[in-house]
Amino acid sequence: MAELQTMGGTAAPQTTNTARRRQPRRQAQGGARVGSHLFLVALVLYFITPLWWLVVASTKTNSGLFTGSGGPLWFNSEFNLLQNLADLTRYQGGIYWTWLGNSFLYALTAGVGATLFAVLAGYGFAKYNFRGRNFSFALLLGSVMVPLTALVIPTFVLLAEFQLVDTRWAIILPSLLSPLGVYLIRVYAQDVVPSELLDAGRVDGAGELRLFVQVALPLLRPAIVTVLLLSVVATWNNFFLALAMVRSPNLLPVTVGLDSWQALSNAGAGGEQVWNLIVTGALVSILPLIIAFLSLQRYWQGGLSLGSLK
Repeated sequence: MAELQTMGGTAAPQTTNTARRRQPRRQAQGGARVGSHLFLVALVLYFITPLWWLVVASTKTNSGLFTGSGGPLWFNSEFNLLQNLADLTRYQGGIYWTWLGNSFLYALTAGVGATLFAVLAGYGFAKYNFRGRNFSFALLLGSVMVPLTALVIPTFVLLAEFQLVDTRWAIILPSLLSPLGVYLIRVYAQDVVPSELLDAGRVDGAGELRLFVQVALPLLRPAIVTVLLLSVVATWNNFFLALAMVRSPNLLPVTVGLDSWQALSNAGAGGEQVWNLIVTGALVSILPLIIAFLSLQRYWQGGLSLGSLK
């Protein structure tokens, strides 16, 4: 009994001292957690504020954008969103929807094509050994470092030789090349597609096309979706290429079309002020991208769970 009492008497101070030592650590961890949460909240506000301003501004009249009582980040007494959409449809014969359709066509065609070429090239670099593979891939990585704006003038001269300037192909063809997409597919295929699995399929008599379609493509689904979204967004937002290649109003994408309206509004007294239509058109133009990201998010989640099971 004495030994138990002695042991009990010495254990209590040790437990108390341990708890005292752990308390400052918990307080420090709690302070760091609060600080990280505040930092994340600040980042969210930083990125959400322009989008919120766009939503608020699209509900205002042309004069209300500059003299409204609600301020730049809050609504005015007049909610003019439906009227702005109606005016957007009627202005210049509804050419805005033609621009939006052109952006859909360019982004979808170039995005799917760039993804297809990136998947084929990236899978080939990752799973096949051929002469000059490392040099070709190094050259590809070097092209990633070249700004796209530096290639617009040489691309214009090249397409002019084939009389493709001021056509839809002048925007689609240059957008089919995605060196970054090839790099992402190669890196992902090296880690996710086991070479042993492909060798086992070859032993069983499966051809290379069947292995690619039935084995590699399901495993590459998250990377494919990522490259597709990056390619679509890059084509949708590629302002300078469309500005240099296209002159016909009916071939313009929505980005260059809204810029032409902005130039008209900046002309001062000699130009028509359509700032409310520009803001409303900008809001409508980003909705497809937001919907695409939200709808394809589950494919990224599925890819993460696939990697954890591996």
